[in-house]
Amino acid sequence: MSVDFEFKERYDFDDFVKIVTLLRSPGGCPWDREQTHESIKKNFIEETYEVIEAINKKSPDMLREELGDVLLQVALHSEIEREEGNFDINDVIHDVVYKLIIRHPHVFGDTVAENGEEALNSWDAAKAKSKGTKKQSDSMASVPRELPALMRAQKIQQKAAKVGFDWDNADGAFEKLNEEINELKIAMDHADGSEIEEEFGDLLFSAVNISRFLKLDSEEALTGATDKFLARFIEVERLAEENGIDMKSASIEELDKLWDKAKKIKNTI
Repeated sequence: MSVDFEFKERYDFDDFVKIVTLLRSPGGCPWDREQTHESIKKNFIEETYEVIEAINKKSPDMLREELGDVLLQVALHSEIEREEGNFDINDVIHDVVYKLIIRHPHVFGDTVAENGEEALNSWDAAKAKSKGTKKQSDSMASVPRELPALMRAQKIQQKAAKVGFDWDNADGAFEKLNEEINELKIAMDHADGSEIEEEFGDLLFSAVNISRFLKLDSEEALTGATDKFLARFIEVERLAEENGIDMKSASIEELDKLWDKAKKIKNTI
């Protein structure tokens, strides 16, 4: 059965909401009708990362498309809730507009913010007030566990640092990293799987701590390191093939020599 929908030269937001509703209606798309919050929650993550990819590639056309895909996820989740009688996309829009007003007292109120840091502090204070946050641990616990682990660790560390729970400088963070390395080695000697996992987690957490002192984003830094490893590995494969070396049977010494050559090749990341 065909569903009527007007074809236009240019569609607007109302058309967008209408077509999402139609897709989930009895005469719409069987797949769309079957979806729940749980079934499409990972799609949201995927679409968000594709927006990041478009930004990294500096592609306006790709960014335009991927932002639309993220907006579709917002609309689908909102439509599911509208069908349940809880809220609709207009409620979502109302809430975010209201939040923007309340959390910008330096724009819509009497608070003064002369720079980005002061504006962020104003936002944090307004957020804490609106959420009834009384202790810093409440703010730390509000960081979603579902975030990428490095990102979550860095956000929680930043919040702890705001109340002075931090090293005076990077030296303390480096000392802690070395301490965690030694504790991991001890755990490995004990051959205790749960202890090893715990100490390895502490090691990663300490490494993230150092990234804060270096004013680096730990997620971005690891992404760059992974990109570099991949580029060099591709070059190692090329060199191995060129020299008739079977990587699977080659010794680690042979592979290490290829790795050193790959590092020296011009334009290798």
